[in-house]
Amino acid sequence: MIREKQASSEIVIDLTGPAGNAIALMGQARRFARQLGLDSKQILDEMKQGDYEHLVEVFDSYFGDYVVLER
Repeated sequence: MIREKQASSEIVIDLTGPAGNAIALMGQARRFARQLGLDSKQILDEMKQGDYEHLVEVFDSYFGDYVVLER
């Protein structure tokens, strides 16, 4: 199937792909935190305090207004 490009300003991260692994999400969190003037060390430390689901929940709590996470 071929479709026309759809203009979208939202950032989407596919959690089932390589952009959704823990290391990639922490890298994105660091970049987004810098851009938003947040303390990236605090956010990353909080992300590391649990399992992968906890990491995703913390990411979403800080950046869910700017990023769509897809499973």
